[in-house]
Amino acid sequence: MIRKPLWAINTDSTREIAPDSIRGEIANNDYETTLTASTIGADAHEDSPLLFMSNNERKELHRHLSLFDLVCVGVGSTIGSGIYVLCGLIANKYAGPATFLSWGIAGGAACLSGVCYAELAGKIPSAGSVYVYAYTSIGELPAVLAAACLTLEYVGSASAVARSWGDKIIEWLHEESSPMEKYLNPGFGFNPMAFLVSFVSTLLLLKGVKESKSVTNFFTSFSVCLVLSMAFGGLILLQKKNLTPFIPPQYGMAGVFRGATSSFFGYIGYDEICCIAGEAINPRKNLPRAVILTLILVTVLYMCAALALTGMQPYQEISTTSGFPDAFRWNHVEWAAQLAAAGELLALPSVVLITIMAQPRLQFALARDGLLPSLFGKIDSKGNLWNGALISGTVMTLISTFVPFRYLNDLISSGILVAFTMTNWALISLRCDFSSPPPRSYLLEYLLSVFNVVAFATGILLTRAAHSILGKILASAGCLIMMAIMCIISSRCCRDPNKFAFGISKQRQPNCAAAEMNGDGYFEIPGVPYLPCIGMFLNWYLIAQMEMLGILLLVLYLTTAALVYFCYGAKHSIGNTIGWRQQS
Repeated sequence: MIRKPLWAINTDSTREIAPDSIRGEIANNDYETTLTASTIGADAHEDSPLLFMSNNERKELHRHLSLFDLVCVGVGSTIGSGIYVLCGLIANKYAGPATFLSWGIAGGAACLSGVCYAELAGKIPSAGSVYVYAYTSIGELPAVLAAACLTLEYVGSASAVARSWGDKIIEWLHEESSPMEKYLNPGFGFNPMAFLVSFVSTLLLLKGVKESKSVTNFFTSFSVCLVLSMAFGGLILLQKKNLTPFIPPQYGMAGVFRGATSSFFGYIGYDEICCIAGEAINPRKNLPRAVILTLILVTVLYMCAALALTGMQPYQEISTTSGFPDAFRWNHVEWAAQLAAAGELLALPSVVLITIMAQPRLQFALARDGLLPSLFGKIDSKGNLWNGALISGTVMTLISTFVPFRYLNDLISSGILVAFTMTNWALISLRCDFSSPPPRSYLLEYLLSVFNVVAFATGILLTRAAHSILGKILASAGCLIMMAIMCIISSRCCRDPNKFAFGISKQRQPNCAAAEMNGDGYFEIPGVPYLPCIGMFLNWYLIAQMEMLGILLLVLYLTTAALVYFCYGAKHSIGNTIGWRQQS
């Protein structure tokens, strides 16, 4: 039987219930409030995994990442993959001059999930990101599926960026007519330069985050300066004729939304922040701030850079692998082309390092809960996750060396969107009270499950059948069902009548879990469940823009993850082997 958190029966509100799997390392000088039954939920069930605390997992990751470090991780793992890798591809293949709209749509959807991340990260500041949020509020199997999506995000994204960097090296050598090209491009899908950058990144990761964060901070600052320089130079060279037609007729708005789906590959930064939350200083305050700052910075940078790129060069001529250097060269500004190319080659390796950095932390969280072998959760004498870093780095190196980028992008973006959806689901579960009176009904889980299925079906109908009368009728029915579900959930959600904007609630409500969590200064978003539900619908709608092959690959991947859970995780998890009750 699969166990999951229950919130139905009252317990002693002063009893500490936070397990290592969600509490992690919150006992630091700046984090005064330990999660208790009153702060996680007024009605925590005694069989909830929130009540389980293992005596064997006391070793903690050291908190040493400041707000600046966290923002550097978020921005550094984001703008490189987005601007250097995706911007030209989206402009040439999907959206044309409207590429900046694709980034804006993706940014809006990311913000709806990002504010959910910001609230959950402050309340559950432990390594694991969406996995921990899903484990806490939904259950083991959903948490494993969330972890599978995060693995796509971290390992897949790092592999894709490494591969893109290797391709850029080969293209640069080809333009320079270098004799080295034949050695670095042997064919058969093998990319030696992708292997090199992945191998070096793995070596740095094995040294630990403390040693690699100075490298991260330097290259992030360098990347931001480079992007600003390229965008400013592109806006100077902008020609209005290149922006006409603004939305190419062969692409239409469908192409703009398709570009938004692909661009989610460039919005992984704030999730990276949440996954290394176990090493953040003063996480209650710094994690929400870092998430929101990252979202604002990268969205503005993406939109400005996309407008500059499509204004410099006709979208049909924009390179899918080397957008800005080729655009400057098309405008006969050779020195800027060389500078942009050199900057890309210098900046992208740091993106590989930052992106893969989160994967060992995710494996650590899974191993701590018994869902992966204990090998992945071992911390060495220096406080590093050496085994996890070696394994994830090796997998990344193999993928980047042998798998071309075009096979990775859509699958990674769809996995990120599913992870964002599960974060929104987790927030609604933690903020809504369907637990009283007992016995517990699973109405909330049923409603959210139906909402997500209907959201995906409606997205498919709007994308592929909106031209037919039947498609319009079914899509309208889907929208009405989703609105009804939101209203039902809203009628049972915690509310704070004194809160009208994003921020900190000043008033507690004795029977409201969210208000209790929020009374000590936690960041909390308004509009629950409406904002998270709208975010979930947008995520599924963007997934529906993918080709059917990509959707089938995503389903196959998640099915494989579920089989791994049933074959290993369900048999070895702490909850299913030792029990969910608090251990003495």
